[in-house]
Amino acid sequence: MLRARGGWRALRRCASLPRARRAVRLRVREALGAPEPADEVQVQGWVRSVRSQKEVLFLHINDGSSLENLQVVADPSLENRDLTFGSAVEVQGKLVKSPHKMQNMELKAETIRVVGPCDIWSFPLKMKKRHPLEYVRQFPHLRCRNNTLGSLLRIRSEATAAIHSFFQDNGYVHIHTPIITSNDCEGAGDLFQIETSNKARESAEKTHFFNVPAFLTVSGQLHLEVMSGAFTHVFTFGPTFRAENSQSRRHLAEFYMVEAELSFTESLQDIMQVMEDLFKTATSTVLSKCPRDVELFHKYMAPAQKVINVTEKSCNCWGCDLQTEHEKYLVKHCGEVPVFVINYPYDLKPFYMRDNEDGPQHTVAAVDLLVPGIGELCGGSLREERLPFLKSRLQRLGLADAYQWYLDLRKFGSVPHGGFGMGFERYLQYILGVDNIKDVIPFPRFSHSCLL
Repeated sequence: MLRARGGWRALRRCASLPRARRAVRLRVREALGAPEPADEVQVQGWVRSVRSQKEVLFLHINDGSSLENLQVVADPSLENRDLTFGSAVEVQGKLVKSPHKMQNMELKAETIRVVGPCDIWSFPLKMKKRHPLEYVRQFPHLRCRNNTLGSLLRIRSEATAAIHSFFQDNGYVHIHTPIITSNDCEGAGDLFQIETSNKARESAEKTHFFNVPAFLTVSGQLHLEVMSGAFTHVFTFGPTFRAENSQSRRHLAEFYMVEAELSFTESLQDIMQVMEDLFKTATSTVLSKCPRDVELFHKYMAPAQKVINVTEKSCNCWGCDLQTEHEKYLVKHCGEVPVFVINYPYDLKPFYMRDNEDGPQHTVAAVDLLVPGIGELCGGSLREERLPFLKSRLQRLGLADAYQWYLDLRKFGSVPHGGFGMGFERYLQYILGVDNIKDVIPFPRFSHSCLL
């Protein structure tokens, strides 16, 4: 028996086969975009609406491949009590031209099989109702069935692929940096420490599973720096963790970071250019591949303008550390467009940032990319590659022993290098205009909340 799964191409290949063959399975997106009608088509998905009239039954079904639903037209005799909003169905019939301008094709059903019924009375999502994101957040196991979250997840998938493509097209090597680490990259102290559940850890003779304290990573940067000693361009894209006791709209305990490291660079401008190119390339790809999904967010949540224009201005700031309100003020002052802030005070930044040796101000070669409504989107710096400078600073901080391996990197073939990190969820917030960061990740984790 033929099992055709290749979409429209498979349909065309099977056109000349005997009619006894099994119907070609199409996704909703493929059916909607089919260039011509076809017999013996099968579509599977979930019912988004049911409308029964005296002479005809209308269904709209969706399988997650498209924001648009596929209209199914059927004889009322095919209706049964399990055919309700939310039920999973398998429909077989003919793909025909739709008389409606808003849809190219519709499916004229010959059989409808309910694969999984849905109890509509207790189902928390209701037909044709626009649920607030705060409401669907209560149901982490069901929220992906909401239209808005469905669009978000398709956009997130395309953005992930676009970011990987950008780096690979530009000669970067993808590195899987560890989630479990013994290093505190940022020095902020807000880490999740890893311990076994074994009660023996509470004994007087306490031991560590790894023989040293271990934590969930806050950044893959230091591991990328290791790799930058053998590869000139590396990147990583994975989960990172912060144990901040915050329920603000900007913070998550688990989130994704895009990080890159470039060897043989002595210019902060080089780092800024990669930040900008990454942002523009990924965003252009998302807009071209998910236009309807992006439109949904811009229609209900944010204006579409000013989301893909990165300014070439930069602000030279010096003083106290920037808080969120300061970041938003700078963005507003520069015309509500993305802006680079460079050269931060030496004493406010981590040990690995390169000393600018610029007299009384004493700054480091650091850069942040600030965007409207969010604040910091990307942060990066040149790294201190000079052994005497780095060794002196680590000794003053009492970290020389813990970071002896980091000093070794400066002894054995060290080169000028730098890199940056971009918060993936903040990126999605910005391009889509989503107010709360908890609504751009499939399963949000934050203080006092770890549902599912």
